[in-house]
Amino acid sequence: MNMEDVKKLLGEKKIEELSPFEFKELLIKLAKRKSERIMLNAGRGNPNFLALEPRYAYLQLGKFALSEAERHFGYMGDLIGGHSDREGIEARFEIFIRNHWNERGTAFLNSAVSYVRDYLGFPAGDFIHEMVQGYLGCDYPSPPRMLPLAEKIVARYLMKEMGAGYEPGYSLVEETQLFAVEGGTGAMAYLFESLKANRILNPGDKIALAVPIFSPYLEIPRLDTYRLEIVEIHAREELGYQIPEDELEKLRDEDVKAFFLVNPGNPTSVKLNDETLDGIAEIVEDRKDLIIITDDVYATFAEDFRSLYTVLPHNTILVYSFSKYFGATGWRLGVIALHEDNVVDRLIRKLPEEVQEELDERYAPITPNPRELKFIDRLVADSRNVALRHTAGLSTPQQVQMVLFALYSLMDEEERYKNAVRHVLRRRYRALYRGLGIEPEENPNMTYYYTLLDTEKLAERLYGREFAEWFIRELPIEEFIMRLALDAGVVLLPGKGFDVPHPSARVSLANLREVDYIRIGRTIRELINEYYLEFRKKKRT
Repeated sequence: MNMEDVKKLLGEKKIEELSPFEFKELLIKLAKRKSERIMLNAGRGNPNFLALEPRYAYLQLGKFALSEAERHFGYMGDLIGGHSDREGIEARFEIFIRNHWNERGTAFLNSAVSYVRDYLGFPAGDFIHEMVQGYLGCDYPSPPRMLPLAEKIVARYLMKEMGAGYEPGYSLVEETQLFAVEGGTGAMAYLFESLKANRILNPGDKIALAVPIFSPYLEIPRLDTYRLEIVEIHAREELGYQIPEDELEKLRDEDVKAFFLVNPGNPTSVKLNDETLDGIAEIVEDRKDLIIITDDVYATFAEDFRSLYTVLPHNTILVYSFSKYFGATGWRLGVIALHEDNVVDRLIRKLPEEVQEELDERYAPITPNPRELKFIDRLVADSRNVALRHTAGLSTPQQVQMVLFALYSLMDEEERYKNAVRHVLRRRYRALYRGLGIEPEENPNMTYYYTLLDTEKLAERLYGREFAEWFIRELPIEEFIMRLALDAGVVLLPGKGFDVPHPSARVSLANLREVDYIRIGRTIRELINEYYLEFRKKKRT
């Protein structure tokens, strides 16, 4: 198959009209056409590493939970179990720990209970009972928003990773409310829907997006459901993908209702520096009605990370997913975090009376006082079309694994797991550049989860400016990426789909072996070399 065959395969649709994920599916088909060849799919953001200890602890907790269930209905043999009893559960747990001490996961589970009791100050029996019932999945999530101790523990984890204080007594921990959701995608869907339902975002309203950005943030606002106008806030490559002051100034426009960003970025893999964060904070001093939604799923991979939520907690809605850091994409674990005194609640209170009456009618089935219902609880209700709010919430077994992940991070004061994961990603980044045969570019704000290869800059570094200008004219980025898939089974994503202005390809550093990144680098170099030979030949004629 050649490029002409690819165009026939697409029919009337042009390559540049494909979304990044449509493009990725096409590339995978192309890469698989030679069955004897190993496909190297660096288009996926799904990590190939995962946290072991909290998963082993989950298994041990499961054994204990089932032993609790077996205490009931004994007269029926092994057919039926029952719910656990809160009374005496600590003593039974200690016996279980002694009997299973040599099994992996038991020591961590025991330490986790000790940490919750002795450091965080929560009753151990309440915690064990919540986790056991949660593991068994024998109750609806109650409250639907999140299990009580689960919320408090995960809030501490979040504040630690977002750059705030997290020890007992820090006010931001106590003032942060969480809604446990099905990963970052669930959070995005619920936020867009609830902001619309509560008349905070209406068709025709302007929202700002920090670009480049994860492509669904570009696509969702344009759906007929929302019909929002997008104002792009451009991070600049020459500034290390920071947002310059003249771009931030766009946020002063009072018609801009909300500002969405991914920090650290996808596909840039760069965190916002303090200067940029402070610039946004200065604007919010004048725009106290501005809603900020920050998706900080990659925060744990950055050094000395500060979230906008810690800088502007009253204006910021924080979205976080456990998927990437803990290798848990299949678990679908995420949270939406809001400060108890937040801008959305204030905006809802200021809505016109006729709109308030419509919202009163919407939420009347679940509360006698709809106007006292906070936005975070409206989110929960709206996630199940209000009427099914009583069965809303993330499944309790999922919440239990989330808590164990959070405790694993909180208790790891030496950050051994974090350092190990970061080390793996940095080695893969350097391996990619070893394959390219050039020194890697370093950026202190980079997470190394992805890297953007600017093909024009790459060509210039290898063979000079004149060749680089010829190369990008001769081989458009979409064709460059498809050649890699066709010729070598290498799958990358085009930066254009994330609103990157220059010709570029996103390489995920999370999901292949180190040796594979050397091969990807060599494959890219070989393709550029091929075109350089053609360039020299044309120059001689």
